[in-house]
Amino acid sequence: MSGNLVAASGESALSPGAHGRPLIAHIVFRFDYGGLENGLVNLINGLPERDFRHCVIALTEASEFRKRIARPDVEVHQLRKQPGKDPGAYWRLYKLLRTLRPDVVHTRNVGTLDCALVALLAGVPVRIHGEHGWDVHDPDGTSRKFIAIRRLFGRLVHGFVAVSSDLERWLQERVGIAAHKVRRICNGVDTARFAPGGVRLQPPSWAPLTQASVVMGSVTRFSEIKDPLNTVRAFITARERLLQSGIDLRLIMAGDGSLLSAALQIVRDSGHAAAAWLPGSLEDVRPLLSALDLFVLGSRREGISNTVLEAMATGLPVIASRTGGNLELVQPGRTGELVEVGDSRALADVVVAYASNPALRKQHGTAARERAEREYSLARMLRDYDNLYRAHCKRMGVLA
Repeated sequence: MSGNLVAASGESALSPGAHGRPLIAHIVFRFDYGGLENGLVNLINGLPERDFRHCVIALTEASEFRKRIARPDVEVHQLRKQPGKDPGAYWRLYKLLRTLRPDVVHTRNVGTLDCALVALLAGVPVRIHGEHGWDVHDPDGTSRKFIAIRRLFGRLVHGFVAVSSDLERWLQERVGIAAHKVRRICNGVDTARFAPGGVRLQPPSWAPLTQASVVMGSVTRFSEIKDPLNTVRAFITARERLLQSGIDLRLIMAGDGSLLSAALQIVRDSGHAAAAWLPGSLEDVRPLLSALDLFVLGSRREGISNTVLEAMATGLPVIASRTGGNLELVQPGRTGELVEVGDSRALADVVVAYASNPALRKQHGTAARERAEREYSLARMLRDYDNLYRAHCKRMGVLA
């Protein structure tokens, strides 16, 4: 089975030193459905097997999401860290790293950065840290505590990866990480896997779609920082306006989280529940994207959204909030539009404009697809990470 799940007992089927390929231990807080984790799976599946070995270490748990790892030689370890302070989890991590003897530890986001110290003590020669977006507890990156953590443990890290220019600037200017230690590597999308022309999904609870139907949608976490209720409210406002013109607007939002029940309640209270489908997490979002005419992401903060990239590759115009990495991905008036954070009425206005203009949707969707192919391919992302790992391994003597 791919993504073999192994308890953090200090025992492993991997035999370091016998393979001649650097072993990269990717440390995440939880290995579950999400943009960061999806990008990690793409990285592991995409880098040449002849060049690198990989394992994944989840500080807390690893879900069935691990089965998306296609390589049979990749082990997934879970440390089952408890909430709050849990010194035992770091002791288990230390023992695991001493057993695995990885050449590289790659931590991601502030919740795992303290693991750089454990990696240092365990003798891991290369330590890399990635910043993939904004924490729900620190949506503006201003928390003194988290900045202090990054400054302290950042001294133990050989290189930082920022997925957006916004994060790159923030690391240098606000956190104080030296520019030579920070490298921007934007996420990439598999433009062969995500492409226009897929089979259009018909949600089981819906009446049949007609020529007058326009489907807007999103793939997101139902958490405060993603602000899914903003998108739901924009849908209700836009649908009520469009019905007056005979346009049947519908909504699909895939994802799970603490705000899903609230989103469902808002839709029910509005009287438009029959035109909305919120199914929770989906194993494969490609049929969902093929069902859409318009992709919407009204989050409060974003790094580089994998779902926006997948929507672009599918040939969809994108409406997103004017924040973080969205400013890099969406070209207003060409591939989509940007609106102010939290402004559901402005979001509804743009939805109405696109729903009323099929030619504009097609024009901007085509331009989005072309941009995804040109600037955000998975091949480019893999090449950048390959160069990153090689450069640090050579610098530390891991590779000749």
